[in-house]
Amino acid sequence: MITTTDLWHHYGRKHAEHNLGVPCAFHWIWSQDGGPGPELLGDLAGKVVGDLGAGTARQAAHLATHLSPARVDAVDASPAQYAMATGLFGHLAPRLRIIGSDVVKHARTAPETYDVLYSVFGAVDFTDPHELLPSVATALRPGGRLVFSTLAHYLGGAPAAGDVMPADVPARTPGGEATTMRRWVLQEQVWTKVLDEAGFTRIGIDRLPSTTDAPRSADTLLVTAVRQA
Repeated sequence: MITTTDLWHHYGRKHAEHNLGVPCAFHWIWSQDGGPGPELLGDLAGKVVGDLGAGTARQAAHLATHLSPARVDAVDASPAQYAMATGLFGHLAPRLRIIGSDVVKHARTAPETYDVLYSVFGAVDFTDPHELLPSVATALRPGGRLVFSTLAHYLGGAPAAGDVMPADVPARTPGGEATTMRRWVLQEQVWTKVLDEAGFTRIGIDRLPSTTDAPRSADTLLVTAVRQA
């Protein structure tokens, strides 16, 4: 577990207090109310799957319950998210394994462990791609699949970055003080380049429009790639 300030301490807390069940659906898009579902991950029966930056492990719980994988590892560095995930879905073990760890560190210690890795606005958004993606490639078996959804543009409407550069976005410390964290919001061709450099092939990117025009709505980039065999 990490010992630095947990900037995810408050995230999803109210939702976790009132919505205790395994979700009946799996969504990729920012608004979490439509679009494609877990079929993009392929047939998961008997497969080992990892959720990168799983938060309270809702998506992972859905997969473990409904799609018959051998195991889903829900990995998140936040102690608060780990605690909430364990409280909500710890009973799904051993099919669901909740892991409190930095995603890069975990991936580097799990070579060729996973058939499928995915992220729903998770660690891919908040970790330097030059560090994350090579470690993810190492953790996948040859021919393994990576799928992730990420912002197509900043929530305020500004365009995505044309280089691998993060932006500072608002966050709160556990004590409620305002601070910032880094988020990578990149253009499609930038994602393609860094994935190729990290050892991925068959890279596909779809832009899914927002289903709402609310102030902090956003289009979604849905990215798929395969580790080179």
